[in-house]
Amino acid sequence: METTSRPGHPLPYGTYRQAIERETLRFAEVAGGADPATAVPSCPDWTLAELARHVGALQRWFSTLLTQRVQEPPRSRDVELGLPERAEEYAGWVAAGVPGVAGVLRDTDPGAAMWVWGEDRHARFWARRMLYETLVHRVDAELAVGREPDVDAVLAADGVDEFLVNLPYAGLFAPGVAKLHGTGEILAFRCTGLDGGTGEEWRVRLEPDGFRLLPLAAADHVPSEPDAVVRGQAADLLLLLYGRRTYQEAAFEVSGDPAVLDHWFAHTAF
Repeated sequence: METTSRPGHPLPYGTYRQAIERETLRFAEVAGGADPATAVPSCPDWTLAELARHVGALQRWFSTLLTQRVQEPPRSRDVELGLPERAEEYAGWVAAGVPGVAGVLRDTDPGAAMWVWGEDRHARFWARRMLYETLVHRVDAELAVGREPDVDAVLAADGVDEFLVNLPYAGLFAPGVAKLHGTGEILAFRCTGLDGGTGEEWRVRLEPDGFRLLPLAAADHVPSEPDAVVRGQAADLLLLLYGRRTYQEAAFEVSGDPAVLDHWFAHTAF
């Protein structure tokens, strides 16, 4: 399936390094200030302790992949975690991993060729992926404790792009993706600015053999108005794609055929 990055994406590698540190510490601050047994509604059946274990373990696994510059799919995800015995210490353990992660990212050539599960077959893939795993789970933690999350608009737009670029390759842990196809329907996600103006747009075409993110150059060869459009601020679109929001909410302006949207979201749980 053909995909393409949008103009302006990805962001500079240093931006990912800095944002990962910031988002990890924000996650640890939220999780560390609450009962580890607190349920996380946006991650069904998980508690804050389980969410913290997931975030810390995933960062350490990604760091191991980067350190080893793996060239083939790893046979195991087992890494040395150093996980504390008490769940109350998990958030501190996540924060304690920040210097190690930062060091690995600093010492990594972002253009180094290596195995990835997504589109960009270079080390920078893992930094970008780590950021949005961490950022979205920071939002999960905030939602669990009743905080209203906020997401930087630039990061959010890049996160939308990262999600859509890599989704065709995510069948290993999002099996519904393999059933996401159609007969040429086009779905658009449009960013709006705080002033209501329209910013970036991503168009996806559902085809008999799957789906693909359309390059901007293709815009002249598709209908002026897609079959379905979701319009909202970048942060809201990011959380929508990750299933943390629904398109029926007032934050979104929706037009076109809702069946196209329902088909999309029924097969893109990530």
